Amino acid sequence: MLMVNFRVVVSDPKDGKAYQLELDETGSKMFLGRAIGDTIDGAVIGLDGYNLLITGGTDVNGFPMRPDIPGSFKKKVLLTRGVGYREKERGKRYRKMVCGNTISESISQINTKVTSYGSKPLAEYFGEQEKE
Repeated sequence: MLMVNFRVVVSDPKDGKAYQLELDETGSKMFLGRAIGDTIDGAVIGLDGYNLLITGGTDVNGFPMRPDIPGSFKKKVLLTRGVGYREKERGKRYRKMVCGNTISESISQINTKVTSYGSKPLAEYFGEQEKE
């Protein structure tokens, strides 16, 4: 059995801040098989009362997940815009390696966005330190 540990980035659209947390194997199992666009309960990762929308992620090699590619495999695709594409010249298309939209053991980072809030603010859960 492969040990899976994810880094989850929780973005708060209200205050424009993002928070990171590392999940152990038990918390990571809840994300396996989920796809971009799925909503999960925040209590799974310790955020009681919050709902999180999966917006993307990257695999262990840094290849981004794309919402329009089904499955959990890597694939070379011809891109003209969107995730994994940076336009160098107008109208050019590039063949790039990207991951599918389903979370598997090869994913290392999962990006999420808060869709409904709990009673406590996110800063209390993550113990935010003030920057000087």
